[in-house]
Amino acid sequence: MLARRSLALLRAGATRVRCSQSSVGAVRHHGGPHVDKDAPTVSITFVQPDDSLKEVQARVGESLLQVAHQNDIDLEGACEGVCACSTCHLILPKELYDTLEEPSEDEEDMLDMAFGLTDTSRLGCQITVTENMEGIRLQMPKATRNFYVGKCSCCLAAPHSRFERG
Repeated sequence: MLARRSLALLRAGATRVRCSQSSVGAVRHHGGPHVDKDAPTVSITFVQPDDSLKEVQARVGESLLQVAHQNDIDLEGACEGVCACSTCHLILPKELYDTLEEPSEDEEDMLDMAFGLTDTSRLGCQITVTENMEGIRLQMPKATRNFYVGKCSCCLAAPHSRFERG
């Protein structure tokens, strides 16, 4: 219902459509699932590009990209966690990689563009923290490739609002 109303407003010439908390219950953000602050946590260590270690508490149910952003870890996520880039590329330990579902075709397509691709590479936006990740170490690649720099992520044109008329 809300999506149809927003689309109608856009077609009528609106330049922006805002969601209000009263009309949708809660504001949703790109970047992964909403997880309560009191969700159980596990300890995860990020091996950063300079080989320094950063151990963090990760809430079960969040994406690894969310965990990185909440803990000031420089894992870009240029597409805001919608599996449309490879800037949240992580290298997982084989024992973790083998427990996960196979990557989707979309994720595999994005991984093809990742810098330093390995047999256990995955996108942080596509991996949800589980209790069996306690104590795991995740390797960040030494660099990333961001094809969206200076371009709109919705159509790869010069930056603009998706909701501009014309």
